[in-house]
Amino acid sequence: MIEALKDDKVVNAMGGRFKFTALVQHRIRELMDGARPLVERAGRNDFEIAVQEIVEGKISLELAPEEDGDADEAK
Repeated sequence: MIEALKDDKVVNAMGGRFKFTALVQHRIRELMDGARPLVERAGRNDFEIAVQEIVEGKISLELAPEEDGDADEAK
């Protein structure tokens, strides 16, 4: 198992398990579709590559900005 997942620091830095899982899933899909890994493969599978990229800060989660219309409705 990946050592980084034994500690919740990485998961908490991403904003929780859901966001972390969504980012890992998205990156694995990119790797499966032929994207180049941002870290050395060194015999690791796509899951391990995706987690290592997150741990090293090479990828992060970007949220779409909220639309102004939604903010006005909440007032």
